[in-house]
Amino acid sequence: MKTIYYTASSLDGFLADENHSLEWLLQFGELESMKDHYPRFLGKVGAVAMGASTYRWLLDHERMLEDPSRWPYAMPTWVFSHRDLPSIPGADLRFVQGDVAAVHADMVRAAAGGDVWLCGGGDLIGQFHDAGLLDEIVVTFAPVTLGKGAPFLPRRIETPALRLVGVEKHGDVYAVLTYAVDTVPRVQPTL
Repeated sequence: MKTIYYTASSLDGFLADENHSLEWLLQFGELESMKDHYPRFLGKVGAVAMGASTYRWLLDHERMLEDPSRWPYAMPTWVFSHRDLPSIPGADLRFVQGDVAAVHADMVRAAAGGDVWLCGGGDLIGQFHDAGLLDEIVVTFAPVTLGKGAPFLPRRIETPALRLVGVEKHGDVYAVLTYAVDTVPRVQPTL
């Protein structure tokens, strides 16, 4: 079981542009060589976590409230938010806030041996990293730069550095990099 940040990014490190759009990524469609990548990953996932902006993007872009059958996840999904958000009928959604470590334990139990997928956004993933709960980052880089937008991971990760454990090339478009996240035990300050 791993807790994995699986996402796509522009070359300059943005998940979405300044208008929360993914058109920069969607312009490439689905390459034949990528058709198995996401389903293979999703087949190992037992629980999902996302922030309010990611959830809101799914609601708006995929029109989930108009057609709840479009909800893409069969597994339980935790949505971290400080605001009230509409629920999707029939979806196993759990709206939470606060310390990610306490919620992570529930996610691991619900995943029942499957991986926990942190699907966005970058600040939420940073909170999991800060708590020592992030095991792996899988990022698909697209050949565009955005200049500004929602950052991929707004944290400094220097020591220990990420370890590159996998590289895949998909056509002349995507590079998928997999990094192991080595954590050091967090020492609580003494008062």
